[in-house]
Amino acid sequence: MMRFLQSSVLASASLALAASIDDCPGYTASNIVQSDGKLTADLTLAGTACNIYSTDLTDLKLLVEYQTESRLRVKIYDAGLQVYQIQESVLPRPSGEGVLASDAAIQFQLAEDPFSFSISRTGSGEVLFNTSNTNLIFESQYINLRTSLPQDPNLYGLGEHSDSFRLSTNNYKRTLWNAESPFIPRNSNLYGSHPNYLDHRGESGSHGVALLNANGMDININKTDSGDQYLEYNILGGVLDFYFLAGPSPTDVSKQYAEIVGFPAMMSYWTFGFQQCKYGWPDIEFEEGVVANYSAANIPLETLWADIDYMESRKVFTTDPEKYPLDKMRELIGEMHQRGQKYVMMLDPGIAYKDSYATYSRGVEAEAFIKADDGSLYRGTQWAGEVVWPDWFAPKTQDWWTDEILRFFDPETGLDIDGAWNDMNEVSNFCDDVNCDPSQAAVNDKRQVAPISRKTLRSQQDSEGDMKGLPDRELFTPAYRIKNHQGDLSDKTLYTNNTNFDGTVQYDTHNIHGLMMVTATRHALLERRPNSRPFVLTRSTFAGSGTKAAHWFGDNYSSWDDYRATISQMLSFAAVHAMPMVGSDVCGFNGEAQEQMCARWALLGAFQPFYRNHADISAPNQEFYLWKSVTEAARKAIDARYRLLDYIYTAMYRAASTGVPIVNPLFFIYPNDAETFGIDLQWFYGDTLLVSPVTDDDATSVTFYLPDDIFYDFWTLQPVQGTGAAVTVVDVAVTDIPVHIRGGTILPLRTASGDTTALVRQNDFTLIVAPGTDGKASGSLCLDDGDSVDVGSEYSDISFAWDGQTLKAEGTFGYSTDVVIESVKILGGDEPVTKKGTWSLNEAFEITVS
Repeated sequence: MMRFLQSSVLASASLALAASIDDCPGYTASNIVQSDGKLTADLTLAGTACNIYSTDLTDLKLLVEYQTESRLRVKIYDAGLQVYQIQESVLPRPSGEGVLASDAAIQFQLAEDPFSFSISRTGSGEVLFNTSNTNLIFESQYINLRTSLPQDPNLYGLGEHSDSFRLSTNNYKRTLWNAESPFIPRNSNLYGSHPNYLDHRGESGSHGVALLNANGMDININKTDSGDQYLEYNILGGVLDFYFLAGPSPTDVSKQYAEIVGFPAMMSYWTFGFQQCKYGWPDIEFEEGVVANYSAANIPLETLWADIDYMESRKVFTTDPEKYPLDKMRELIGEMHQRGQKYVMMLDPGIAYKDSYATYSRGVEAEAFIKADDGSLYRGTQWAGEVVWPDWFAPKTQDWWTDEILRFFDPETGLDIDGAWNDMNEVSNFCDDVNCDPSQAAVNDKRQVAPISRKTLRSQQDSEGDMKGLPDRELFTPAYRIKNHQGDLSDKTLYTNNTNFDGTVQYDTHNIHGLMMVTATRHALLERRPNSRPFVLTRSTFAGSGTKAAHWFGDNYSSWDDYRATISQMLSFAAVHAMPMVGSDVCGFNGEAQEQMCARWALLGAFQPFYRNHADISAPNQEFYLWKSVTEAARKAIDARYRLLDYIYTAMYRAASTGVPIVNPLFFIYPNDAETFGIDLQWFYGDTLLVSPVTDDDATSVTFYLPDDIFYDFWTLQPVQGTGAAVTVVDVAVTDIPVHIRGGTILPLRTASGDTTALVRQNDFTLIVAPGTDGKASGSLCLDDGDSVDVGSEYSDISFAWDGQTLKAEGTFGYSTDVVIESVKILGGDEPVTKKGTWSLNEAFEITVS
């Protein structure tokens, strides 16, 4: 114990000696070895250690890899390989085939003394990243690296946040530390951490910077006293593992980032249907009434969600025998399945700490739970009272979790669900801080238990070379304090000194807990239905979460401001963070939804990928059928959405196979139009539909931007010439939303909607041809069975091309269908030119329209 005390005293002394970060000596590069497509070097502390927030590491390693023509990796790590690195099992790194530096689109330049580096474009020499203005600081619990930027840059990403899509560049701080975040506070860390950004520079192109580091951090975007713009990383640990992405288009950056963290999971067709949830529905009979009321109101309902209300005493894998008896739940789910509807249920991570609870007992036997520093089970409080949490690193946890899911969701004896909802997985802990006694905080558990160890320093005697974290660190209150809106690192979450099975600690792995939970849930659902695509919804996210799950933006508020915020949140996740299946709680989760706002939100939500109405137990019911205007808006919104299902399903297919965004900011489509760079109240749904909702409070007009291009009103099909200026539309009813088809595109539309997505799939198609300024247009349509994990060769990927007279359909035709193209509409005149017929989607065809 004396060794810990001495370390603490030395650290305190160093704080008094170091005046500022500017006094830190940086590093010197030596032993530089260059080979084809690779560079390595040693980095040695260049002077007296500054130890400003912890202990300077004296010896580092540098690795530079030209992995592809557009991707460059720069990794700075400790020579002893003790500092924590994200496990490959959690986030596999891309290997890259390797290319010669001369063949790469971006180049690495090294300065030896003091060490710094820069990244520039091969052709133009434009500098994209440059660390030469400050020295690298690499300490046991603090890393500082700064890059210079152009004045007032266009930066996007660094999620999750509820701020503007284009990030502020003046005294702006992004904190990454996953935390429960009611009311999605502004300028705060929220539920997810994604340390990557996109830098768009207009005509010179876009590039991306991704940092694979899971530790808590502040990223500052600001200007020096002399006015020089910079972005600065302040990180509590881990290594610097950068991936630089050359672009040059914004879409290219999105695709290249997806190649690093993994392409998004392909979603089933039904998941794009309208979905309804509510925390606080009193019993199963009420749920039956919700389903019936939607049917009576002629509002299609695809999926019903069960929040924690169904559980007995809030314990996962149980049902309340009085309010949600198993037989009644089985009956409702069976009836919904007969009508082609779906049912999704909540699975929280907190497991009730009760010997009589079978899920807990089986977890103890499997050694599946996180342990405190002293080796006892770590306990906190959550919905079920005193709880423990799964240790996703433990070797038997996956089998235990899978077994619980297979038992409870057995179609023959249990609940035949269609998807799982992972909430509270940041992790959210109702214990406020490290002084909490969970046995006292949880009123349902009166047992006397030994207090949890709260030792703040942890020693690893055999840690050399295992990349599981340096010993002797202050794990609760490190000297550098990130701006976590919940307070200290352990406040309202798992204590950061908790030990994972593999020897790592929550201080380092906190931000990946949610990713690991959805990975385990997805695996279990695949075991349950090996041939069907699993649907998992998660609140907590990290880089790569899109490969496993969908995401909603957490506990927002029923306000116009949160209505607006959902757009920028969607743009960040779908376009920058490789998570396409995203959306907000429509009409807001907390607070009382106003009728007009809810009607507007019903329309807005229909043009986002994930579409679910959800509210808190403290909020009044807000199902769409409760208001006349909202009912009308919902009918119109869902009718349009369902006719567009195959268009957006095709966009999902592109995202899952290539990384192309399912939702596009305007500058992705018009990258040279500077007026589009800051727009975050409009978006392209796919790459064809421009959505421009009413966004001012209680307004009946909207002013939006139309680029210099030809567009067509989605509702009337009339041409609208954009001039690169703002357009104002007045008298926009609460049941209307401005949507435009971009010229030069072909839009496949089902001829009719349907009560369920399964019925929509039976309807034929109309092709809407929207000629561009050159008179030409193109589009595509992907068809498969909508649910299989592996469709093999049974899919169709059809491309459409219009040359002004003839429409050609070519491509792959592996999916056999009786559905046909029954009409083609050519836009451009006072009225569309329509040609009717029957054209099979099982083979190529041509249509000439005179």
